[in-house]
Amino acid sequence: MNFTRWSARLPGTQRRAAARDDRSSVPPARAEYAQPEAGPRPPEGDTRSDTHGGTSHDPRDGSHGAAPQPGGPALEDLSARDILGQLPALVALVYGPDHRIAYVNDAYAAAFGPRPAGATAAEAMPELDELSLLPLMDQVLRSGTPRTVKSRKARSGNSYTVTCTPVHRDRDDEGDKGGPGKQNKNNKNSRSNKNRGRSGEGGVLVYAADVTDHAEAAERLRASERRHRETAVTLQRSLLPQELEQPDDLRIAATYQPGGTDAAVGGDWYDVITLGAGRTALVIGDVMGRGVRAAAVMGQLRTAVRAYARLDLPPHEVLQLLDGLAAEIDASQIATCAYAVHDPNEGRLVYASAGHLPILVCDEDGTVHRAEDPTGPPLGTGGWIHTSGTIALPPGSTAVLYTDGLVERRSEDIDEGVAALERALSGAKGSPQVVCDRLIRSLGVTAEHDDDVAVLVVQHPARTGANAELFHNASLDLLGGIEAAPRARAFATGVLTSWRFPVELCDLGVLAAGELVANSLKHGTPPMRLGLRRTDRRLIIEVTDGDDHLPRRRRADPADEAGRGISIVATIATSWGSRRTPGGGKAVWCEFALPQ
Repeated sequence: MNFTRWSARLPGTQRRAAARDDRSSVPPARAEYAQPEAGPRPPEGDTRSDTHGGTSHDPRDGSHGAAPQPGGPALEDLSARDILGQLPALVALVYGPDHRIAYVNDAYAAAFGPRPAGATAAEAMPELDELSLLPLMDQVLRSGTPRTVKSRKARSGNSYTVTCTPVHRDRDDEGDKGGPGKQNKNNKNSRSNKNRGRSGEGGVLVYAADVTDHAEAAERLRASERRHRETAVTLQRSLLPQELEQPDDLRIAATYQPGGTDAAVGGDWYDVITLGAGRTALVIGDVMGRGVRAAAVMGQLRTAVRAYARLDLPPHEVLQLLDGLAAEIDASQIATCAYAVHDPNEGRLVYASAGHLPILVCDEDGTVHRAEDPTGPPLGTGGWIHTSGTIALPPGSTAVLYTDGLVERRSEDIDEGVAALERALSGAKGSPQVVCDRLIRSLGVTAEHDDDVAVLVVQHPARTGANAELFHNASLDLLGGIEAAPRARAFATGVLTSWRFPVELCDLGVLAAGELVANSLKHGTPPMRLGLRRTDRRLIIEVTDGDDHLPRRRRADPADEAGRGISIVATIATSWGSRRTPGGGKAVWCEFALPQ
């Protein structure tokens, strides 16, 4: 670079002089109004500088120096020191492998103070170390390739975008004693020389632009986005179950992980709902969309699912009700959902799916089964009749319900992600929470994952030994007429006594069984059946018949001879309920909590 001071006037500058006549006492400036007396005129476009740096003009053109003629000073005639010194950006020039200071401009000195020439950058320019530029300068000096780093923050609090550019000073130029024109010519030739760096001393030009305002604006935007995301995540987590219900016959764990900090939170949710009589509803869903709105829609759908589940409807009817509700909440928000019900007496999951990914079940030997059809379109589309399907869940098996964030990747088909989940599930052993964590790790889900992930793991443990003695089933088919009632009471007395319940609990259980059987004999139709089930936490009594009219609790008048059976059961039992059975008919049940 040429740091020789340039004395010519910059292009575009004009000399202004007051109009003067021949009687003026002030003589005209030399070469400004003087008329050459002899010699040929310079060719058009030729500009000659006098000793004062002025430009000669032909007085016959009448311009009086109003505008420079074509062919003004060339770029090579400009002094780099003057140009760099007037830049608002920070500029420093260092040379040699230890980056000795050759020059800093006024803006740099104003920002960090003056810097002594010849000192090393490591000693005299601590700000370069604060910006982590010294290794970058070494790399630029070695490679000869410019490098740029964006928005580096100095200790003073200002942020800079810095470009480091390799420069060379040819040794031939240092020894040249010619004028500026000769130096510029040598510089021009050296730029066209591919091996210029090998013949001269290398340096680095550091150009730093102050981007503090931009950096602060970007930080304010990021802070606003973080607050928005934190609000959505807080809303999302508050709408999810704080503690999962733990049924007697199942072991359940769930994990929810929001997307990375650059991704807005979605509407993934899960739930576990105890339906009574040992039955459990499992729910997982995903609202298509992100942010607070998706989380709010998710909360409404989750609340609706819990309300519909209390009706103890088949899974496909629950989804049918949700489909209409989703369209009413927000027609632009579409959600997928899988709803499954586990009945310990059947050893299977009855499920329905609205556009959701298939449930996976892993047997005790590691074989993985995928729940296939039936499945319908997502919630909110309308006009579709959902249907229910079944998948076995025997003792020792594990079921997994999940959202698409676990298996969907932009670089591969979603079926490949589901297949990878099947492989991970086949080798995952341990408690439900351990299985959750292993599946998350196996599928490569990290804190920076770009989508929300919800996983619900359900285990049906295989019980043996003393633990198995806490779970028993007994049933009796109710045949005949009114004589079935005393037979049912005798059966219940014998079973409850063999299960070693306290006398008070045995009496209450026999009373409840008798009232339910009597109600079924009076209002129901065959086939009728009495079922008794004990778990480690409760006693369950259930009566089924072929009539689908559900009983309701009512207040009987003192003169009424009937209508008190359900009221008696509701009074003495911990809870009671009824539901329609899939084959037509109903089941009426009650539960008693066991003393702990």
